[in-house]
Amino acid sequence: MPVPVPRQRTVPAAECDQTQTASHGDGTSAAQAPRKEVTVEKDNRAGTQANNTQLTLLLIEDDPVGSPMVPELLDSSGKAIRVRRARNLTEAERLLTDDVHCILLDLALTAPGRSSGDDELAVLRHVLELAPRHAVLALTSSGDAERAAQAVRVGAQDYLFRDELDGRLLSRAIRYAVERKRSDTAERRLAEGRLRAQENRRLERGLLPTPLLDGSTLRFASRYRPGRSRALLGGDFYDAVRTPDGTVHAMIGDVSGHGPDEAALGVELRIAWRALTLAGLCGDELLGTLQQVLEHERSDDEIFATLCAVDIAPDGRRAGLCLAGHPSPLVITPGKPARLLPYENNGPALGLLPGARWPRMQVELGAEWSLMLYTDGLIEGRVGQDGERLGQDGMVEVVRRGLDQGLRGEGLLRATVNEVRGLNGGELTDDVAVVLLDREP
Repeated sequence: MPVPVPRQRTVPAAECDQTQTASHGDGTSAAQAPRKEVTVEKDNRAGTQANNTQLTLLLIEDDPVGSPMVPELLDSSGKAIRVRRARNLTEAERLLTDDVHCILLDLALTAPGRSSGDDELAVLRHVLELAPRHAVLALTSSGDAERAAQAVRVGAQDYLFRDELDGRLLSRAIRYAVERKRSDTAERRLAEGRLRAQENRRLERGLLPTPLLDGSTLRFASRYRPGRSRALLGGDFYDAVRTPDGTVHAMIGDVSGHGPDEAALGVELRIAWRALTLAGLCGDELLGTLQQVLEHERSDDEIFATLCAVDIAPDGRRAGLCLAGHPSPLVITPGKPARLLPYENNGPALGLLPGARWPRMQVELGAEWSLMLYTDGLIEGRVGQDGERLGQDGMVEVVRRGLDQGLRGEGLLRATVNEVRGLNGGELTDDVAVVLLDREP
């Protein structure tokens, strides 16, 4: 008689709720063959859906004459529950395919390599290791209630007493065990997802910069909003440091794209910028080295990054400006409307042209000023019924309105970003980073 030789698969039906038919072969000897699969037949009830999943039970017990304890079994829709029998764990491993929903294990079995005097639940622990994603019912005698309860504590979904078993009780226990296993699996995955999310948030917070401005009289403020949903870090990056000679260096940049790879590359560029700046590089030499870093670290040759870098003299009255395909900063001085700094002599974005150059432009700031660096996420929002881009001119007007209201520092940045979002009609799709440096006499 042909015997089933199921092919081992990875996802149990108790988890994916999909039924597959085990393959069969004819070459197994009688001594090796597991018991044949027994299907308890039942007339199809009217109204039963043809695509309902048929539950499959794997019974593991060593009764040599066939167990009379498994009567007719029906699921909640009246459909027959299939029963497979294995006399030992070796046969069980062969029959444990992904269409098995539940395992009914006789705790009287002995686990491989153990004697009867060893751990009473060794066979259950072995099955739980063998089938970590299957529902398991423990079967024992009514006089062994303590071991039955311990089986649930170890990992079984429920227990049954051999001498109290009937078809209705077993059918209900199988359905309960399968649903409880699914619930436990979903709860575990949810907990794991929350843990990963918490770890990611801690990691992303740690990757946001802490400006190194000790000894500087400049005030620093920033706002950061990633475009990715539920993310804390995007492809935009910024930083500010003060070197031993008193010069304050600040930069802001934007990696093309919005995914986690771009966010990681932005962090690498920021860290490289800080290290190179503290090592004494600036201007064209620094940007050329950053381009080499980008070319080595990017995952695709099409990826590039824009960047704006300023170095403010120790006296705070003038600054050097380098632009690599990035929008020019906005400067605020007393008695004058907020305005954009010149955009002439800017260089290309990093990663576009090998051997490119980035001229450094000298800018006079005066005794009192505010300098705002930003990424293009702030100016690419939509505005009006026609959906036109806000643009730099629109952003300047937003900033001017905030200044007219007496806003400064962090409050000015918060109001600017919120108004841009409001004009856009909701969240901005691109990453947004804004940095504000203030000097007061």
